[in-house]
Amino acid sequence: MVIEGKAGGPSRAAPKGRKSRAAKSPAAQATAADGWELQKTQAVPPPSPAHSNRSGGGGASRRLPLLGGKSYPQKNAEILSSQYGLHLFLAGLLLMFAWAVHAAGIAKSAVFSYLITLMLLQLLWMAWYICRRYAQKRLIQDKDTHAGARWLKCGITLFAVITLIMDSFKIGYFVGFSSCLSITEGIFPVTHAVHTLLQVYFLWCHVKDIIQSFKTLERFGVIHSVFTNLLLWTNGVLTESKHQLNEHKERLITLGFGNISMELDDHAPYCNCTIPALCSIFSQGIYYLYPFNIEYHILASTMLYVLWKNIGRKVEHLQQSKTSFKFQGKTMGTILGLVVFSTTIAVVVVYLIQIGRSKIKSELALIMFYLYAITVLTLMCAAGIVALLIYRLEDKSLDASKNPARKLDADLLVGTASGSWLLSWGSILAIICAQSHPTYSWYNLPYSILVIIEKYIQNLFIIESIHREQERTNDDIKTLRILTVSNGSILSIAPSYKEIYNGTSDIESRELPHMFSGNSCLPESSGSSTLDEDKIQANTPITLSSSDFSIYNGNMMINNKRRILKNIAAFLFLCNLSLWIPPAFGCRPEYDNGLEEMVFGFEPWIIVVNLAMPFSIFYRMHSAASLFEVSCKI
Repeated sequence: MVIEGKAGGPSRAAPKGRKSRAAKSPAAQATAADGWELQKTQAVPPPSPAHSNRSGGGGASRRLPLLGGKSYPQKNAEILSSQYGLHLFLAGLLLMFAWAVHAAGIAKSAVFSYLITLMLLQLLWMAWYICRRYAQKRLIQDKDTHAGARWLKCGITLFAVITLIMDSFKIGYFVGFSSCLSITEGIFPVTHAVHTLLQVYFLWCHVKDIIQSFKTLERFGVIHSVFTNLLLWTNGVLTESKHQLNEHKERLITLGFGNISMELDDHAPYCNCTIPALCSIFSQGIYYLYPFNIEYHILASTMLYVLWKNIGRKVEHLQQSKTSFKFQGKTMGTILGLVVFSTTIAVVVVYLIQIGRSKIKSELALIMFYLYAITVLTLMCAAGIVALLIYRLEDKSLDASKNPARKLDADLLVGTASGSWLLSWGSILAIICAQSHPTYSWYNLPYSILVIIEKYIQNLFIIESIHREQERTNDDIKTLRILTVSNGSILSIAPSYKEIYNGTSDIESRELPHMFSGNSCLPESSGSSTLDEDKIQANTPITLSSSDFSIYNGNMMINNKRRILKNIAAFLFLCNLSLWIPPAFGCRPEYDNGLEEMVFGFEPWIIVVNLAMPFSIFYRMHSAASLFEVSCKI
């Protein structure tokens, strides 16, 4: 067996570099000249105040940066547009709140009219923007490669399709009760369906754009779209929460909390449906589809917010490495995650069937849910700790470059986690302060503590993962080719270290050290000439250097760490999807155990839950999306 080694040759790159410098285009030379002129201009010291005064235009030159500077008006536009969006959001929020508390003179039609107006304005802006970009399609446009990943677009498209199904149910519901419903309840789902179709197209085609023209106008258009989606998200959360509250009040009767006011907040029409069977299907189906509509609007608002932050941004044209999903190396984590996912569906089905049937069945359903959640959260905490320990063992720098999408991901993780932390601390205080403790309340205590710890650990893992620099292949590693020799003739060429390390070889890496015994190491021949068989001596062993073995061992260690991190990311991804299902589809023990209502009062605790629960639900979906990105990046 003969081994030939070759180190990388940087000497050949010099003539190529000289050739590329010599062959610069006139445009590149002009750009370089402009850059030199800019540096030369900046190097000139500013004139003294005395010189400015003698020139007669000192006052005008001092006012010129305030009037014609580039950063000051754009910062003004950013502040003005954000304030405009906040005014839209606050006005809509107060309108929805007035409708929810049955304020005099505020009907549901007023809320729908306001939302329809905002959606129509956004449709006009998106149509104008798409037409303008189409007219400029021949121009080279800057793009943010980090914004709007393909898997994120596919996810929002799936939620949009389910949202369209929900809109069709609303249209059918309006047709059935058209004799006693406001016309706005029929116009709203139609407008919302058109808005959804055009917005998904807009996000697919333009979410990566970096707008450099009409920047002030575009800031108002994009921020209008952001807060329109936030208001549609708020409307969905409010409608779904009112439906959940009605069911929750009915369930509390079976748990023995009869001293709580049971006045239901029902907004059913006051007339009969023309097709009763279909109206019942539509009314029940709408509330099962609301979780997907809620996730669609919050994802759309985050993607549009990144587009707003990118307006006028100067981007460094760096080569962005593409991240693609590969199932290889994630088998164990995926299998465990699928087990958790299937168990979650079974637990949710049993919970929804048993809760509210009787007091005993309701308590058993709560205990079952708490035991399931404690087990899953414990496994997630252990996986997160292992991943963080692996990161601590690696001496690797973090990417500190400015990235609006990455910063928004980290802020949303911490911000939305606060919702479930608020609920967990409320449950802990209720257990401590309660005078009587049902059996299931003692399972609630470790569950609440684990929710706090698990999200704390998971946030650290995700934020550090998205800030870690992408691993690149080291070009300085020697390429060693192993040639099998029998009776002085070459039989086959084994793959190089790089091929084995990158997984492109059919030969398993564990066979490599065994092939070193009785080998020869020769330099790799350059050109197309063949090896001289007389120089090949199978009985002349030349041992490899210790650096070659250390490179191989280091690569194997990195490969093992990467495999563990891939499995952890895949497992946590499926676990977060699993934990998104229970609260999104009505399995909410914070509502059903009744202990917090007895300590804090029914209405205060329900307000806290209705405010915090949407953030808790969004956290799980956003964590799953971030972990999918981490899984592709590792």
